[in-house]
Amino acid sequence: MFVAARKADDLRWLRPALRLAERGRGRTRPNPMVGAVLVRGDKVVGRGWHARAGSPHAEVRALREAGEKARGARLYVNLEPCRHFGRTPPCTDAIVAAGVREVIACMSDPDPRVGGRGFAALRKAGVKVRIGTLRAEAERLNAPYLRRQRTGLPSVTLKAGMSLDGRIATRAGRSQWITSAAARREARRLRGRHDAVLVGVGTLLADDPRLSAAGTNGHAHPVRVILDSRLRTPPGSKVLRSRGGPVVLLARRDAPAARRARLERAGATIVAVGARRGRVDLRSGLRALGRRGISSVLIEGGGEVLGAALDGKVGDRLVLYVAPRLLGGSAARPAFAGRGTAPVEGAARLVAPRWRRLAGDWVIEAGLDHRRH
Repeated sequence: MFVAARKADDLRWLRPALRLAERGRGRTRPNPMVGAVLVRGDKVVGRGWHARAGSPHAEVRALREAGEKARGARLYVNLEPCRHFGRTPPCTDAIVAAGVREVIACMSDPDPRVGGRGFAALRKAGVKVRIGTLRAEAERLNAPYLRRQRTGLPSVTLKAGMSLDGRIATRAGRSQWITSAAARREARRLRGRHDAVLVGVGTLLADDPRLSAAGTNGHAHPVRVILDSRLRTPPGSKVLRSRGGPVVLLARRDAPAARRARLERAGATIVAVGARRGRVDLRSGLRALGRRGISSVLIEGGGEVLGAALDGKVGDRLVLYVAPRLLGGSAARPAFAGRGTAPVEGAARLVAPRWRRLAGDWVIEAGLDHRRH
């Protein structure tokens, strides 16, 4: 009976902690989303969430709200409290100092600076610790962050706006506008839910996009990433002259030094990565972004970059905006170019696909499975 009642209490207070954590979506990079609820007896005495990187963590905000009522309280949190000094002091020290008697967490933090040390420090100080309730929900909430910590790679979404026959531009290279204004607005909001948006230099030279995330309701602007092997990005391009997130160019290590200097003066950060077949290796580029604290990347194209993602078995999720148009023509540009798969069994499969109408277009969303079937 006692165990069942304790389980019910854990569910009762961890669910609000998860909802609080969600409030930080799009603002906490490179940190995870965390929510905390302090309960004394049967009453909530403090709530908090991590609002943005560099601001107080969820546990500290909840403790500040509770004040003296934190003494003897139980702290419910979706992720292990930190033990290390970063831009803010360790949360474990604040929890112990406040007199919290028990911490109930969904899961441990795979960050090597934490990795169980937070729980160990709390137990050493006499704070009871329980772990594991609603772990699956906590994993889903911070899936991109957890992937980066465990593999070094960010989570990747492949996105394209295309015609019904899979084309993103006519044979003359014209793409404005295949999909509806509503689809383009939603795509800009989709950028705001990722840490970075990535395109190839061909797309930049053809369309001169800003890669902005307008209307993101306070979300941090995503980092704007260009795959640019030879640093052909013009210093006067809109992406470098417009407001928004930082601009990172992923280039070959032997890219011309003079071009590098000009682009750095224009405000770009140049990151040298490995190459394959003369071009920046996409997986190497993604790993470099992961080292920079980027947990989620939206790859928007063009077709060669999206095709390279499929060839390299890169991409965890797919979002397609499909217009009811048929562009036709073998010279029209496909959404997914690259080399492609030879055997049908090697094709990427959609996992749990969903589709819906948006204005006059269709939106298809799915997970991606790159295993051979």
